[in-house]
Amino acid sequence: MLDHFGFIVSDLAAARRFYEAALAPLGLSVVEEQPQAFILARKDQPIPFVFIGTGRPTFWTDAAQAGASPAHFGFAARDRAAVDAFYKAGLAAGGRDNGAPGLRRPDYYGAYLLDADGNNIEAGVRERTSGVSRQP
Repeated sequence: MLDHFGFIVSDLAAARRFYEAALAPLGLSVVEEQPQAFILARKDQPIPFVFIGTGRPTFWTDAAQAGASPAHFGFAARDRAAVDAFYKAGLAAGGRDNGAPGLRRPDYYGAYLLDADGNNIEAGVRERTSGVSRQP
């Protein structure tokens, strides 16, 4: 369903430290570097990917700027241990707590961090088949 998404950050080095550390437990790593950006994906599966940069990439058609609209991104984790590792690594790399690891519903275990630009980054595991959350 998802091919890619991207967003603008104010400090590329800080963003890279945070996202590389926090998303490594979820199987994502930097697969491409550009002068003002980097791309994260699974090494064995380049799609979907995440573009993170300090300027508008050439494939965007509109102007964007850091902090204009904080976003919420949810990443799928293999298991609770991966969620816990995401949270711990993200905090160590400069992320701020926005919800410690725990059950959000009976079948969803997740954790939330804020990056340096206020984006809400989530990692979670659905332990049984469930629908899309209608809860905030």
